[in-house]
Amino acid sequence: MIMAERYAVGEKVEIGSYLFTPERIVHFAERFDPQPFHLDEDAARQSLFGGLCASGWHTCAAWMHTFVAYWERECLRLFSEGIEPPKLGPSPGFRTLQWIRPVFAGEEVTYTVTFLSSRALASRPGRRLNSILCEGTIADGTVVVRFESTVIEFE
Repeated sequence: MIMAERYAVGEKVEIGSYLFTPERIVHFAERFDPQPFHLDEDAARQSLFGGLCASGWHTCAAWMHTFVAYWERECLRLFSEGIEPPKLGPSPGFRTLQWIRPVFAGEEVTYTVTFLSSRALASRPGRRLNSILCEGTIADGTVVVRFESTVIEFE
């Protein structure tokens, strides 16, 4: 099975959620984005954000975390139904990354993936390039992060 057989163009799938606790925000920021509004609640209140918020990179890393867990579950489900799941490889990149709204401590982001397109790679027989739209929303439906990604698939 290839992705284009599993997902219809435009099909949006919820892949999981991630709770941005103060501890997770600070833990990530200490290692990868040590700016005051990600590290310290008092400093964050004095910033333009007005409160402790997650790094945009953290929101992207959480999307990947939820996607990997989702894909593992999906592969197990397909195998249990006797279906060979698509063989996904690495992503050669992404574009149009948007951090639309800060994610504040205590907010949960629900992540989705929407299948956009798939095409065979003429230069690499047996490989396809899939395009997907990746998004994260908070409880009221506000989109907080969005990017388009490509994923290599092996036939």
